[in-house]
Amino acid sequence: MDLRKVKTLIDLVQQSGISELEIQEGEERVRISRGPIGGAAGATPPMMAPPMVYNATIPTTTDAAAPVAPAAAAPAEPQGFILKSPMVGTFYRSSSPGGKPFVELGQTVKADETVCIIEAMKLLNEIEAGADGVIKEIIVENGQPVEYGQPLMVIA
Repeated sequence: MDLRKVKTLIDLVQQSGISELEIQEGEERVRISRGPIGGAAGATPPMMAPPMVYNATIPTTTDAAAPVAPAAAAPAEPQGFILKSPMVGTFYRSSSPGGKPFVELGQTVKADETVCIIEAMKLLNEIEAGADGVIKEIIVENGQPVEYGQPLMVIA
């Protein structure tokens, strides 16, 4: 393999932030790894902070006949179809900044209608409603990062 190619690959690894790259061209093979200097197989892994431990004090009463306070009501689960993010990325309600949103609260949608865009790795992915119904809730704010499986909208 040409030394210039290897140098270019090293530069790409440094710029991209990936930790390891392996390429094979025919019989030649190159492996570039960003690790500690000396890169021994038994190298010490990076140190991590220990988990935080919280000690809660629970008030107790000595009077056995004391009334028990009612438990706080859990938030109600949204009723209807919950559209979840199919990928990690950035949620957008419209196709361009300042553009008209794909859907608004109360709008009726079809299952195959585009309701938002998720940008992932510089690609804009149109997300369809997944169910016929009315947009009851838009859970995610425009421009907010989303995780795989995160609820985006409620359609009922």
